[in-house]
Amino acid sequence: MAKETQVLSLGGSIVAPDRVDVAFLRSLRGLLSRYLGGNPERRLVIVVGGGGPAREYQRAYREIVEAPDGLVEDWIGVAATRLNGQLVHGLLAEWCREPLVIDPTAVASFEGRVLVAAGWKPGFSTDFDAVLLAERFGAVTVINLSNISHVYSDDPKTNPAARALETIGWDDFRALVGERWTPGKNLPFDPIATSRAAEIGLSVIVAAGRDLPNLEAILEGRVFRGTRIGPG
Repeated sequence: MAKETQVLSLGGSIVAPDRVDVAFLRSLRGLLSRYLGGNPERRLVIVVGGGGPAREYQRAYREIVEAPDGLVEDWIGVAATRLNGQLVHGLLAEWCREPLVIDPTAVASFEGRVLVAAGWKPGFSTDFDAVLLAERFGAVTVINLSNISHVYSDDPKTNPAARALETIGWDDFRALVGERWTPGKNLPFDPIATSRAAEIGLSVIVAAGRDLPNLEAILEGRVFRGTRIGPG
């Protein structure tokens, strides 16, 4: 039986919204352990974002420095992803044989059941790292877990008529998120990752990360709540 690799882009906003969400991580660890234990051929690639620590340290930098450098701000965000990533790696240590990945292009294979990755370098978010790792390990979908349940037709915070979408094509999604990467900007999926995912024909599922029964449904290929972004 061929190994089945699923890729999760785990938003830092659900790992550490303001402080580390211990209750959520405990439950997530239990779910993923059950999922892996249910079939020895299952593997997971988990890419972890920066969340609250990234935003807090970036905010402090902007407040203190008169002319903030976007590159420095981006590196601060990368560092936060590595802090969160090391935590998740430690929580899943029994399944991990490789150290935390910080360069997705340097990974040729992995021997364990779980590979945990964090931010690589400025210019994009960990969503892009997830796309590269999905491409590398033959996954057809990235499961993007954050603090939103769907992609909306417009920003629901400013437009009460915005609709939750079940599906959207890459061209329409690119029109929503734009083409440029801005450090710390809160988007359903980052524009640089969007461009690469569209280019290689990848699909992305956007779903609420704290809804663990829903995540279990996604992992097992059942009906789920969320938005599928993909070709077409």
